[in-house]
Amino acid sequence: MHTATFPITWSLDSLFNDTQKSFPNFLADIRKLLSDLSKDTSPTAKVLALAQQLSEHLAEASSFVHCRLAEDTSSSLAIKLHGDVLDLQTQLDLLFLSIDEKLSLLTDGAFDTLLQDPLCQKIAFPLRERREITKSKLPTSMEALITSLSTDGYHGHSQLFYLLHGSLKFPMPSEEGSLQLLSTGQIDNKLSSSCRPTREKAFGVYKKTFKEHEALFAQTLNHIAGFRLQVYAKRGWKNILHEPLQCNRMKPETLQAMWKAINTNLDPFILYIKHKAKLMGLKALSWHDIDIPLSDTASTLSYQQAAEFILEQFEKYSPHMAAFSKKALKEGWIEAEDRGNKAAGGFCVGMPLAKESRIFMTYSGSYNNLTTLAHELGHAYHNEIIFSHPYFAQNITMNVAETASTMAEMIVSDAALQAASSREEKLRLLDDKLSRSVVFFMNIQARFLFETAFYAEREQGYVLPERLSSLMEEAQKKAFHNTLSEWHPHFWASKMHFYCTEVPFYNFPYTFGYLFSLGIYALLKKNPASFEKKYIAFLADTPLMTSEELAKKHFAVDLSAEDFWREAMQEATKEVKLFLKFS
Repeated sequence: MHTATFPITWSLDSLFNDTQKSFPNFLADIRKLLSDLSKDTSPTAKVLALAQQLSEHLAEASSFVHCRLAEDTSSSLAIKLHGDVLDLQTQLDLLFLSIDEKLSLLTDGAFDTLLQDPLCQKIAFPLRERREITKSKLPTSMEALITSLSTDGYHGHSQLFYLLHGSLKFPMPSEEGSLQLLSTGQIDNKLSSSCRPTREKAFGVYKKTFKEHEALFAQTLNHIAGFRLQVYAKRGWKNILHEPLQCNRMKPETLQAMWKAINTNLDPFILYIKHKAKLMGLKALSWHDIDIPLSDTASTLSYQQAAEFILEQFEKYSPHMAAFSKKALKEGWIEAEDRGNKAAGGFCVGMPLAKESRIFMTYSGSYNNLTTLAHELGHAYHNEIIFSHPYFAQNITMNVAETASTMAEMIVSDAALQAASSREEKLRLLDDKLSRSVVFFMNIQARFLFETAFYAEREQGYVLPERLSSLMEEAQKKAFHNTLSEWHPHFWASKMHFYCTEVPFYNFPYTFGYLFSLGIYALLKKNPASFEKKYIAFLADTPLMTSEELAKKHFAVDLSAEDFWREAMQEATKEVKLFLKFS
């Protein structure tokens, strides 16, 4: 049993502060590096080493301001710094256009010679990747124009969403009858309350507030999508999934096989949803009931208890991951305090220079909070493993990043289920696992269906808020097989994933990560003694090959075929049988 007391707020001053290393000075260093790189963009080992150093510095800066903005969405200084970093990133992106173009123009022989240089040998895969991607884009002058305009026209709208979303105040009535103005993070916790009347009240406030602001969110979403579609059209990319698949190093066949396996094996989860509604005394679940515990008497865990529980479960599978997580908890890498002005949701960002991560969430004691903490620690551990690579070789795609975090969740939830002594506790834990399966197989699919339909309509012109809500509800009904009594039409306005300009189609990688984790977790559990060694080897390779190559090398499976995904789905459906047994 771990008895340490872990801080509930993070330490950012250990990264940058006025007395040791001020952030403005750090930005000045980045500007100097940008100036040096601008003098020579020829694809030599020396230039690539400078470009890598600059990229690493900017990644550190970006992660830092992201944390500052999340901890206080009202901070005008954080908003300004975020804009400053975006400007610097744009300058670097422009320089990379020149570098990448020259890389693509090298003969195969000259490129192979470059890769033999000691400075380039460990970054051969990302260099090959950059070269191939460049060949599918426009001439450098046009790509430079797109990059320049992106700061204010594309990424600027994404930034506007964060400002709009973070500034919302939700007038939630208290038990005494007075109105409390809650932040997005605080209303999210009300929406996951185990008390159904509280959820119903919060959901009503939530929907009403987003309805009142729908025009602003619709403007933002339409402009992001419009910009993206114009760029794709100029590049000749006819498939809206071209860039999302490229960003995740995935084949179209893999995505198709995954969704097919899910949709042909959903019947047990439809049965689970209907049975859960019956157990809760409802004719059908509402949107806000899906991932809620079966009763309003679920126990809560303090932050300290949650941290200790996670460490104990990690240690059973990987002492190395447990030791790392204890360090992250102990050294103030995690912001979990429940307070106002914080951003919604949770995330983990890597600090490649400091070789540290920072985790953000709002902890209120629920089991969902516990699994979120485990999830983000999984991301941080993944960062720890790849920090040993040169920075260019640290680029983890979203789908495999979600594999690592979901694996951490599974270790915690699986161990908790095994340790549960009462029927009620087993039922509650099974319900939690199944509700997360529903999120990945149905909720995320609804997002995917919505975005696919939205982009098809956006190609024809501006999509009005009413139509966005209609498309959202249609997608939810299709993905959930019309099993719910109430939908969330304004989900398109409330979910930041639709507004992300760093990674388009910020949805299916979550499902990939979850289902891939289920499959490889089952394979790794067959030999617990080798679990840690094989898992670390897998994580270390994640930035260095495609998704299909990873699966083939480490687990001997073909992701473009349905077999692996179907077997992973069967792992998930085992939980439904147990749920029905204990209920």
